[in-house]
Amino acid sequence: MPPRTSKKPKTDKKAETMRAFRTALASGDPNAPGRVYIFHGEETWLRDFYLSELRKLLVPETFSAFNYHRLDGAGLDVRELSETAEAMPMMSDRTMIVVTDYDFSRVPDGQRAALCAFLADVPEWCCVAFHCDTVPYRLTRAEGDTQKADRELKKTLDACAQVLDFVPLDQPELLDWIAACFRQRGKSIDRHTAEYLIFTCGRLMAGLLQEIAKIADYVSGDAVTRRDIDEIADPVLSRQAFDLSNAVSAGNYDAAAAVLGDLIKMQTVPYMISGALGKELRRLYTARLALDYGKGQDWLMDIWNMKSGYPAKLALSAARRTTTSWCAWAVRECEILDRRMKSERGMDPVAELKFLLVRLSMARREHA
Repeated sequence: MPPRTSKKPKTDKKAETMRAFRTALASGDPNAPGRVYIFHGEETWLRDFYLSELRKLLVPETFSAFNYHRLDGAGLDVRELSETAEAMPMMSDRTMIVVTDYDFSRVPDGQRAALCAFLADVPEWCCVAFHCDTVPYRLTRAEGDTQKADRELKKTLDACAQVLDFVPLDQPELLDWIAACFRQRGKSIDRHTAEYLIFTCGRLMAGLLQEIAKIADYVSGDAVTRRDIDEIADPVLSRQAFDLSNAVSAGNYDAAAAVLGDLIKMQTVPYMISGALGKELRRLYTARLALDYGKGQDWLMDIWNMKSGYPAKLALSAARRTTTSWCAWAVRECEILDRRMKSERGMDPVAELKFLLVRLSMARREHA
């Protein structure tokens, strides 16, 4: 029997596209970038940074009034886009068009063929960058009760466009970036404290930059500490949801009520609070099951797609003081309230949240 041949590993098309784009930027050659790009993704700071870098390469500031064009995607006619692209560059190799928030899922029937024809034949001197900010990049459109992909448009974009999906950085890269940002402000932060900053303020760089600036201005010494972060940084909802879950899993209603009070003062929508708490309780339940079945931190990180071991350690630590039955009951109670909030009229969601925290805390003390 002949030996089995191993299958070739699948290539990561997104990663390859991003590498090719960065290589084109690094070349310093304005003719290296392609003709059509789509900038989208959750990591808005990186997305906007690289769009700015592309503009710097393609369009010298001296002649930007002639060679740089910005079009609003809402209601944009393909004829206007095509006519703008046909304009020859002045004293430069390339022109650049940035189209903001064009909805690819709602291209009018009369425009679709024209758009596909344009994308397939963008002039060589022109670079068109679709900047998806408030309108997400998607190719499906509603047809009755179903979602249908626009095959013609997808085929054209696959052939002619480079889709750049900017996602949050991996943990090592993000930690290095945080340290570099603090160094620029004359401060230092160790990796454990930087992990705590990510846990408190989230992984998105735009939000982290704001918090880094505040913390650097606040700290009197050279090194940033966890206490500095607690005193000055604004925690994201996921961190506050962890604090809620951590408090009720310890049977501490007063601490949970204090966190809920802060969220209400910040005018956080109640069903967002219940949803975030529910997610954290499900994570706690998963951590409890990991302990029951002898699974470790890596297993929990894989289940929840965690990029850092820090929240996994916290979840396992909190799970050790709970029981499997309490976790399962807490998840169910939170889900019931979440559904009621979204369906019942006339209920007081804040009062119901407070009552839920009371019941969770009391039940935890009874299970202790």
